Amino acid sequence: MKYGREDLGHGCWHVRQIHEFACLLAILVLGACSAAGGATSQPTSSQNVATRPLAVNATGTTAASTVVSMTSASTAGTSAATTTRMATSVATIRGVTATVEPSFAQVSTPSATPVPAPLIKPSVGLKLIAQGLVGPVALVAVADGSGRLFVVDQIGLIRIIDAGGTLLPEPFLDLRNRMVGLNAGYDERGLLGLALDPHYAQNGRFYVYYSAPSRQTGIDHIDRIARYNVSKQDPNRGDPNSEQVILEVDHPGATHNGGSLVFGPDGYVYISLGDGGGPGFISSNAQDLSTLLGKILRIDVGQGSPYSIPPDNPFMGEGQRHEIYAYGFRNPYRMAFDAGGGADSHSLYVEDAGEDLWEEVDVVIKGGNYGWPIREGITCFNRNNSMHPLATCADTAADGSPLIDPIVVYPNIKVPGGIGMVGVGGDVYRGRAMPAMQGRYIFGDWGTNYSTPDGTLLLASPPQHIGQMWTLQKLAITTSANGRVNQFVRGFGVDLKGEMYVLTSGRAGPAGNTGRVYRIIPAG
Repeated sequence: MKYGREDLGHGCWHVRQIHEFACLLAILVLGACSAAGGATSQPTSSQNVATRPLAVNATGTTAASTVVSMTSASTAGTSAATTTRMATSVATIRGVTATVEPSFAQVSTPSATPVPAPLIKPSVGLKLIAQGLVGPVALVAVADGSGRLFVVDQIGLIRIIDAGGTLLPEPFLDLRNRMVGLNAGYDERGLLGLALDPHYAQNGRFYVYYSAPSRQTGIDHIDRIARYNVSKQDPNRGDPNSEQVILEVDHPGATHNGGSLVFGPDGYVYISLGDGGGPGFISSNAQDLSTLLGKILRIDVGQGSPYSIPPDNPFMGEGQRHEIYAYGFRNPYRMAFDAGGGADSHSLYVEDAGEDLWEEVDVVIKGGNYGWPIREGITCFNRNNSMHPLATCADTAADGSPLIDPIVVYPNIKVPGGIGMVGVGGDVYRGRAMPAMQGRYIFGDWGTNYSTPDGTLLLASPPQHIGQMWTLQKLAITTSANGRVNQFVRGFGVDLKGEMYVLTSGRAGPAGNTGRVYRIIPAG
């Protein structure tokens, strides 16, 4: 979906009717929901709101084929005043209708709502490409004719898979001595992002995002963006002495780091930063335009020293950080531009990790506000009790900006019937090996707990019209005996042919040698 600044309000819902989660369980088990469960309070005239129903569907005879499909109705006649969302139990979900199909769900909507794009059989295969890594989190194709793939390992290494599919024993770059020490059991810090200059084949420049040691009390680490050059003697080695620091941001906690780094089709660098993290602490950084935390940034590394601000960046006012492209994010862990053409040309997809109830995927537009911590996913966030959403919240932020809804939401594992602990952003598929996947968003969930490697691959299919949510399906793995990934899902990547890869490991933390790279292939 290609939006302009004037389209900031697209996809926003204005009255969120919420069932008790017992209703969702009834959907899963019985395919039915009582009229009482769908009851909502009526907005008063002073609230100046209009009801906007949401259809929620979930089914699946096996875990691998479960679907949670959601869509919003027509946007006509709604206003952006106050969102009313009933929230009466520990796990609540919006919805007014529910259906169950024999094998996978179709979206059930009011008759006036256009029918979404047809679903497909939700299954793929996985082909092992490389193993023996620790914690692979990103994969980048090298557009220099070499056929190489660079793999980012969280522990601080960039590894090379050559054109023949061999994982080279020596790293391309080793940043371990520049990074904060990592906890082997679990850690969200480390080497998290890599972007190659669009002219890498000519200038050998590349950019990394890593967690550097803090210089002051009260700051856990520094989010550092740095530029390096390839070695002049060896194309399989980055020059460790060529570092030029581009940007540093003090990060208060060890979590919510974001960590994605990507060049956009406009030639600018986009950076995802989390809201600062920290156990038991809900930060307001995401809504504060004077800080870079909780934002998507856009900078020009081709001009200035060490960078300049693109002239059309949206926040150029006094007291605002001019690097900000979009805001209102909790932990935008992975992001990617759609490489496809047409109406969806080059949209930016971001997975934003939720607090307790919802995981979400956003299509990010310039100047957009994605709601955190006013909202978590599709509910009004309650700072005092995150498992009990507030009944009401604003549809606009304090600065008057409308809050943009995600295109995909699904329940966290903390909610009965939830999928997993945290979403992991992927890519819109544009390869040729799986024609039925064209234009659909393949992503994943990290896992269901810290001890069992049990990640999930997910498929989101676009609706026919802007304003509807995408339909979500679990992907069965036909090359696995139980239809599961059986690893923690850590990241995704795309090669120069548009084929996708999933990066996994068998341990929750950055330790051991269970990290793997799989190519996603047609179901066998």
